[in-house]
Amino acid sequence: MEQFLTPEFLIAVGQIIAIDILLGGDNAVVIALACRKLPPAQRRLGIIWGTVGALVLRVILIFFALTLLQIPYLKLVGAALLLWIGVKLLQPEPEGAHDNLQASDKLWAAVKTVLVADFVMSLDNVIAIAAAAKGASDGHEMPLVIFGLVVSIPIIVWGSQLVMKMMDRFPIIIVLGGMLLGWIAGDMAVTDPAISGYVPQSEVFGYAASAVGAGLVWVIGKLIARREPASAAH
Repeated sequence: MEQFLTPEFLIAVGQIIAIDILLGGDNAVVIALACRKLPPAQRRLGIIWGTVGALVLRVILIFFALTLLQIPYLKLVGAALLLWIGVKLLQPEPEGAHDNLQASDKLWAAVKTVLVADFVMSLDNVIAIAAAAKGASDGHEMPLVIFGLVVSIPIIVWGSQLVMKMMDRFPIIIVLGGMLLGWIAGDMAVTDPAISGYVPQSEVFGYAASAVGAGLVWVIGKLIARREPASAAH
């Protein structure tokens, strides 16, 4: 028990909780975006299952994070996935599109969207968590990581519910949430090992790439949203 009360262990706990809270902002936005089209009765379930699934996935990724980040083209594929998810989440729900689907079908579709997006976004994030856990006593890294993630669950659940309520009142937040995924995708793409040696690795270039990613999601999302009503009219 004494090893859990050392300054190193307590500092590591604080760092992991702080990281989880900061990273939980991305999770909350994705979960809220994916669950906003669910029936009201299914929203809470979608948030809970999406949160738990995302955090379990993050624990698993901790084991493989350093190896995954060194695989060429993986980040490029991940960035493309995030752009696609961002565009997809910006699309309005067609009337009657899911009339023939059961609520459970829509629920699990939302959870799958959350898991795919979180897998991509977690490739970088888990490094910070793993690094913080190294500050604890040897042999306690994984229990510490799991503890920090468990503590963050209510924070992400509450954050998702708050973001969803704000989306209902201010639809512009949906656009900003989709663009956030594009922002993350842009930064992720230029740090892929396959191309990192050919592009500038500066903060300014990173911000520029992120801005391009966010802009792509907005532009493509708008174009598709305009074409779909036009196609439906014909």
